[in-house]
Amino acid sequence: MSKKRVLIVTQEMKPYTALSEISEIANKLPQHIQKNGMEIRILMPRYGVINERRHRLHEVVRLSGMNIIVNDDDYPLIIKVASLPQARMQVYFLDNEDFFKRKSVFEDSEGKPFEDNEDRMVFFCKGVLETVKKFGWPPDIIHCHGWMTSLVPAYLKTAYQHEPLFEDSKVVYSAYDYDLGNTFSEEFVSKASINDMLSDTLKVYNQDGVTLHKGAISYSDAVVQGSETIEEGLEDYIKEQETPFLEYNGEENLLEGYMEFYNSLLEEKVEE
Repeated sequence: MSKKRVLIVTQEMKPYTALSEISEIANKLPQHIQKNGMEIRILMPRYGVINERRHRLHEVVRLSGMNIIVNDDDYPLIIKVASLPQARMQVYFLDNEDFFKRKSVFEDSEGKPFEDNEDRMVFFCKGVLETVKKFGWPPDIIHCHGWMTSLVPAYLKTAYQHEPLFEDSKVVYSAYDYDLGNTFSEEFVSKASINDMLSDTLKVYNQDGVTLHKGAISYSDAVVQGSETIEEGLEDYIKEQETPFLEYNGEENLLEGYMEFYNSLLEEKVEE
């Protein structure tokens, strides 16, 4: 019996970033998954704060060279890789000079969110799926961590729904208490459109302002409450979707809780 495959898509990861609890979870969870006999791959943005020499990043030429369209402009996608310290697994970084060269992650030196965060997010989410296609590696579970990944579920269920590589994938979204969607412009939904997507496909991402978590939740097969507290009303919204939901159950039981959740989803796949 072949090993099950889990793709982790995350906006942060220790030791490369240390912005929030996502960085810690995205570091520990893949190692725990691997110890439990599953194959793992990890994708994240290559922010300018990541020291390439210290972390020994190098370009993967066979994966680089694609162009990603954002708001009718083409941006080259560069893929880099590094080995996670003290673990036998690799982390793949999506890079672009326009979006990720700056020496900060989401905000400038005065704490003001970058105006192009929405463009950076669209680039990253589109780039993730095209990179996995180049891998030729069909994941059983795709687990997205944080608002920066929140378009991935929608793309998988619409523009990529007939892509053989993803046809059996279960999409899990972890909602955390950090979300910059309220700083996005009115043009976000049109920028996020892909492959002649119907105009109302992404309307769930814009409910009285940009609502990234709700959009991702609506298109996910399962949802995780990643933070102890999340946006008011979001837990009720999750339960309304009637999809499998893993509530926050504290750090002590966190990793085992994820494994049980994954296994329950994989059992559902067998029954289908």
